[in-house]
Amino acid sequence: MSQQQFENFTASSLYCEKCKAAKPVRERLLLILPDRELYDYLCSDCGSSVGQREVTAGDKMMARAAAPRRPRRTLAPPGLMP
Repeated sequence: MSQQQFENFTASSLYCEKCKAAKPVRERLLLILPDRELYDYLCSDCGSSVGQREVTAGDKMMARAAAPRRPRRTLAPPGLMP
């Protein structure tokens, strides 16, 4: 397995102290800085903060480069439409 697969994680569930159980989480953007972005994970049940994630500009560029490219949609000339 490639190490690059494990470079960027986003959590789908985390342990919540208030709920005393692992709960699904929502990710909320907290702050955008020139070199990174800060995200907060919120419990879907009670809304309390259960964790944070930091994405650096380098991580963001690597994720974009690794993402599969979608083919561009082109418009057909008016006479060629079915």
